[in-house]
Amino acid sequence: MQHYPDAKAVVRALSPDEPVILNRPHAAARAARFFVEKFPGKSLYAVKANPSPDLVKILWDNGVTHYDVASIAEVRMVRSVLPDATLCFMHPIKAPGAIREAYRQHGVKTFSLDSVEELEKIVEACRDENGNAATDLRLCVRLRVSSEHAALSLAAKFGCDLTEAPALLQVARQHADWLGVCFHVGSQAMSPFAFVQALDRTRAAIAEASVVIDMIDVGGGFPSIYPGMEPPPLEDYFQIIHQHFYALPIAYNAELWCEPGRALSAEYSSLVVKVEKRRGDELYINDGAYGALFDAAHVDWKFPVKPLEDDLIKPDMDFAFYGPTCDDADYMPGPFALPEDIQAGDYIEIGMLGAYGAAMKTGFNGFGEAISIDVEDEPMASLYRGDRDRPATDNVVNLR
Repeated sequence: MQHYPDAKAVVRALSPDEPVILNRPHAAARAARFFVEKFPGKSLYAVKANPSPDLVKILWDNGVTHYDVASIAEVRMVRSVLPDATLCFMHPIKAPGAIREAYRQHGVKTFSLDSVEELEKIVEACRDENGNAATDLRLCVRLRVSSEHAALSLAAKFGCDLTEAPALLQVARQHADWLGVCFHVGSQAMSPFAFVQALDRTRAAIAEASVVIDMIDVGGGFPSIYPGMEPPPLEDYFQIIHQHFYALPIAYNAELWCEPGRALSAEYSSLVVKVEKRRGDELYINDGAYGALFDAAHVDWKFPVKPLEDDLIKPDMDFAFYGPTCDDADYMPGPFALPEDIQAGDYIEIGMLGAYGAAMKTGFNGFGEAISIDVEDEPMASLYRGDRDRPATDNVVNLR
């Protein structure tokens, strides 16, 4: 892989006509060490956020040993890159063949579920050749919780209701060597109190079920920094989770897990795009809704941007972007603040795209080609450099 100091050096050297993904291994390594050292439990990387084998290896090299895989393709990829990693199949609805292959061929023991039907499917798929039930299953019952504090809700598709959870925990306990409860508060949770509400529901479910619980998995939702979204320090999230975890009616040696995806990968990548045309306050660029900017188009996500030309001197104004395809839906309203004199032929760097951006590129309409290059500069924003100046009054959990 090619290496350059920063985005401007890439543009000067290559004058690229296709988008360029800029990767920052040092940023991903720093994020991994932060979670490994500061989260009061075990951190599983949610591979769906960015399934890059290079990124997965960086995280492993910096202490992340467990991986949340959501498909058999992710199971195969991570196992091929990391033969010794612990893989946890945390998608609550899986094909029987995927469960069988994960268990028998790739050593996966941990599976999530949110219904009796899924439990039965897991039990059947993991039987041995003689029809004997597996005795080493580690099962996680997913509870539906609120996403009110999150930028993107994950409350509709998965998770059993609080009224259903006790009975499901009881029946799952009969088949589990090790039983956990998991949930997801939604993507980009902007308040640590999202986890308080979820853990309160978890407490109620466990108390009514009256079964031994070996693990609590608080899922993902840990935020990154984007324009208009400045989250509290992650230490606040960790502290409040830790406090409420110890108040749960669980086994004395129960483990605490989390599944960061965005928080481990967002700072890893940015994107260099070229302006192909300007029409008033609209810029036509060579990546878009069917590329790395899916979220900018479909969920109105704001990403940081900066120009890569040295001769732009006018003040910033707000722009919208059109992507390169023939589809009118290839539109990103922004606004994206860039110099008023930006024109066709200029380059822009779009930051914080390591989570979901690079992973969601398609080849629709013949577009989607991009090269990847490692750069050495810092991401446009970071939760991990230790340079964020936040007043003590902003400490939402009253850390001592």
